[in-house]
Amino acid sequence: MRNETRLLFNAYVSQIALLNGIDNATVKFSVSPSVEQKLEEKIQESSDFLTEINVVGVPQQTGQKVGVTVTRPLASRTNTAGGDRRTPADPTDTTDDGGYFCRQTNFDHAIKYSKLDAWRHKPEFQTLLRDVILKQQGRDRIMIGFNGTSAAATTDVDANPLLQDVNEGWLHKIRTNAPSRVLNDGDLTVDPTKAIYVAAGVEVVDGDASNTATAEADYANLDALAFDALDLLDPWHRSDTDLVVIVGWKLVKDKYLNLLQAAGDTATEREAAHRILTLPKQLAGKRAVIVPFFPETSMLITSLDNLSIYWQEETRRRQIRDEPALDQIENYESVNEDYVVEDYGRTALVENVVMGKKPA
Repeated sequence: MRNETRLLFNAYVSQIALLNGIDNATVKFSVSPSVEQKLEEKIQESSDFLTEINVVGVPQQTGQKVGVTVTRPLASRTNTAGGDRRTPADPTDTTDDGGYFCRQTNFDHAIKYSKLDAWRHKPEFQTLLRDVILKQQGRDRIMIGFNGTSAAATTDVDANPLLQDVNEGWLHKIRTNAPSRVLNDGDLTVDPTKAIYVAAGVEVVDGDASNTATAEADYANLDALAFDALDLLDPWHRSDTDLVVIVGWKLVKDKYLNLLQAAGDTATEREAAHRILTLPKQLAGKRAVIVPFFPETSMLITSLDNLSIYWQEETRRRQIRDEPALDQIENYESVNEDYVVEDYGRTALVENVVMGKKPA
């Protein structure tokens, strides 16, 4: 590390210690609540998708879901004249697996001296060093939310490149806790060895088409499939205008290749991985979107505010180390978090979708 870079790095470490009210940030410390809250806000702001879902701080490691959405109708009538008692119910309560459990997630990272030296002339040196890591933490959270299936004691990023073993994500919890809201077989049964075949593209069904399966496929197009999947939602949710259809990119790449290419041309790869792309046509009368790291052959109908990330307050730990033996600085950082579906009745998950005819 060059001498001028060393001065900048030392100032960075001193600033972190000052903000957290400690003497030395090179030993493990608890991030102060105000800094912790600010970091969470910065992570959320780093992604279009994260700003649309809930990122909620909770005081306990385990407990009942916060219930940030309404899960059932309110209107009713009681015959009080006949002696019946009015009994209000919590409209934010869930009748299905209402719990959460925040597990420790490590966001450790290292940055080589050579890279720090290359940044030394930038006036925003400290901000650059902070934001590049916060953006990746946001990317990792989205990746876990859509692909996580387990929480291994020791994770293996080579075997699980989409962080499948870091924590249990939203889709895994829908499969586990609400299997009746999952469609993954064209015969309307749950069979992971089978698939759902869609004959056409994403065109909205016209007057000459049919919403039923054709002889060559289970569904005439994605619109018909989405209409069928709507039936998996609780009746009072099906007509909500804030529902979206999240579509895997592989299902629409042939139809909307130009849109996907334009997104890549107008943003850096890192920025594009944080964006929500809205397709030109709706599916089942709902806004159809592509979001980062969503499984490429799946479809999810829900509202984005039905998906949450809970982080346990006052659990963010950190230590910054200079490691000359490897010519790098190291940051050890962790926080307890969980991925929560607020209301399973507001979800419909479709998997194993194949664009094409059934095999002979």
